[in-house]
Amino acid sequence: MMNIKILGAGCANCVNLEKAAREAATDLGIEAEFEKVTDYGAIAGYGVMKTPGLVVDEKLVMSGRVPTAATLKELLAPLA
Repeated sequence: MMNIKILGAGCANCVNLEKAAREAATDLGIEAEFEKVTDYGAIAGYGVMKTPGLVVDEKLVMSGRVPTAATLKELLAPLA
């Protein structure tokens, strides 16, 4: 099972990133566990300076923007 973390304080961008990531995982048939990380120390630990951030299986795959579900599918497909 893939572990997907959404890094951020819960702002609108964080919510939109989670929604797009869930949509992408569903479209790809990926079984994923989603986790929200709101602790700034933990977020900084991943090297994220601008939220939201997306971590897949403990690897930072993007930060500072909200990609479309289609873009996320391109990011997640090789990791599945």
